[in-house]
Amino acid sequence: MTDDCHRGGTILAWAVAVLLLCVNSGGIADSYEPREYHSEKHSFRLVPVGGPFDQAWGMAFLPDGRILVTELDGNLRILHPGEKPSDPLPGLPWIESFGQGGLMDVAIDPDFTTNRRIYLSHTWDTGGGKTTAVSTARLEDDRLHGFRVVFVGRAGSRSGRHFGSRLRFDADGKLFVTIGDRGHRPNAQDLGTHAGAILRLNPDGTAPADNPFVDRGGALPEIWSYGHRNPQGLAFDPKTGRLWSQEHGPRGGDEVNLVERGRNYGWPTITYGRNYSGTSITDETARAGMEQPATYWVPSIAPSGLTVYRGDMFPRWNGNLFVGALRARLLVRLELDGEQVIHEERLLTDFGNRIRDVRTGPDGLIYLLLDENGAAVWRLEPG
Repeated sequence: MTDDCHRGGTILAWAVAVLLLCVNSGGIADSYEPREYHSEKHSFRLVPVGGPFDQAWGMAFLPDGRILVTELDGNLRILHPGEKPSDPLPGLPWIESFGQGGLMDVAIDPDFTTNRRIYLSHTWDTGGGKTTAVSTARLEDDRLHGFRVVFVGRAGSRSGRHFGSRLRFDADGKLFVTIGDRGHRPNAQDLGTHAGAILRLNPDGTAPADNPFVDRGGALPEIWSYGHRNPQGLAFDPKTGRLWSQEHGPRGGDEVNLVERGRNYGWPTITYGRNYSGTSITDETARAGMEQPATYWVPSIAPSGLTVYRGDMFPRWNGNLFVGALRARLLVRLELDGEQVIHEERLLTDFGNRIRDVRTGPDGLIYLLLDENGAAVWRLEPG
């Protein structure tokens, strides 16, 4: 809804949230100065929703309006807007925080109201190294029941880098999972490993029979696309069904991609980035059979979190992509013309916080999850 009553309710909720945060949150609202922002298309304000968290990583909305938030060190908490986060939910086994990995993303089963299932991505020790795994459990009475691992990526490495990992369900109930190249660049061009790929799974962790590489010898059947460095943003467009991702480059070369079945996105054969030392990775930025990004950044902004906005609260942002940035500490708005980005606007340039995840809430507002400075959830509301 976009009527005045709804907006009035939003303002009241905001005021209550700020009051509760001052009392309960241990300092989030204490240091918050309400700010009005004016973008090219909309005026908006930035509002605290709740926190603090310790190294927050991913979030997902429950049907009752609460928010599940993961912490990298292995905790899953529930946030009721305007209140302190819950204690860590019981029923989750110990998950090791290792380098860039730990407890990462969370997704709600499309049939959650009947089966109460959630899905989590996290590190897993194969005995020969760490990889990215996916687990599921039932969420009942604010605790997890029946936790079980449904998928373990064939991407083991002793490196602490590039685990991915985002989770998204499509309209058909298939689960998409991102895994980074695990710090070994050739992985991304090797269909015999899950590293450097976006995967498509059945909810039980098996490979759907119509995946693109099911019948190719030497290829893992779960792979949907490959040639990715470290994708930490994944989002479906609710209107078109298109799947978008963004991934970290090295020194420059961060990318936004339209992800399509069986496509090769080029890393490390082609890239607009360079080694951290400044030396060249490759002299190629394009090659036949490899996809070009919809846009890229040089220098790097370190993108993490992605949503395709299709809400009523910001009608002039309809169809835009919103990308969080860690290194640049801002929010990027991207306008599309078909498959290409035609305009970029940088928002919250004075906010000064690393944005780890970006989601469109069921209320049509844009939510941000920070991973530092008393990590918290914030949202953009119409100004």
